[in-house]
Amino acid sequence: MKTVELLKQVQKGEISIEEAERLLGRAPFEELGFAKLDTHRQVRNGFKEVIFCEGKQDEYLKDIYKRMVEETAEAFGTRASEHQYEIVRSVLPQVKYDPVSRILKVEQEERNPVGLVAVCTAGTSDIPVAEEAAQTAEYFGASVERIYDVGVSGLHRLLSRLDRIQAANCVVAVAGMEGALASVIGGLVQNPVVAVPTSVGYGASFGGVSALLTMLNSCANGVATVNIDNGFGAGYLATQINRLAVEKDSGKGQ
Repeated sequence: MKTVELLKQVQKGEISIEEAERLLGRAPFEELGFAKLDTHRQVRNGFKEVIFCEGKQDEYLKDIYKRMVEETAEAFGTRASEHQYEIVRSVLPQVKYDPVSRILKVEQEERNPVGLVAVCTAGTSDIPVAEEAAQTAEYFGASVERIYDVGVSGLHRLLSRLDRIQAANCVVAVAGMEGALASVIGGLVQNPVVAVPTSVGYGASFGGVSALLTMLNSCANGVATVNIDNGFGAGYLATQINRLAVEKDSGKGQ
């Protein structure tokens, strides 16, 4: 939890001064030998550490998830495989895996989502990256609306959902091919757009480089671009923007 939340709990008598001192006095990471778990990350910036699963050895991944859940009651990982799901499930039966987004997570059931993040895709082939963004934002507390298959080859589909897109505190635009969706949305909304190029496309798309360059060269203002297929980075950034908007609306940001 954030430091301010910890202090509020002390003020309300929900935890003791001694317990608060223990939580604040711990080392800022837990040494596992092969990894250093950043257990203080949420205290510093409001986000728990996320596990990048791809490439990790089975035993390492199993131990990381186990210790993370013991420490925070939750764990969120990206780019996981079916095999890694089975490995982690052997020690954490409650773990959930989504083969579309490749997210592997243990989460507490109570969630009170706030604000609104709209996650849009140009086509259905972009959905795996979009789902990584959407589920990241949801895990970190944002209310998410999915608006899929609204690419520029059928602009009327996008315009039919424009009211919800314009209502969002942040829009994530996920597109491969030529990557034009982000520029179109950027010209229609007043809030920030996070553009995500995907590796979807034929040979001249160069594995997403074409979409990346289009988004970086967008003529629309208020568009920021993350790396190719980086749905997690987009969802994280969108959550930060959404939190700031919610705090402003509640008066906390004034």
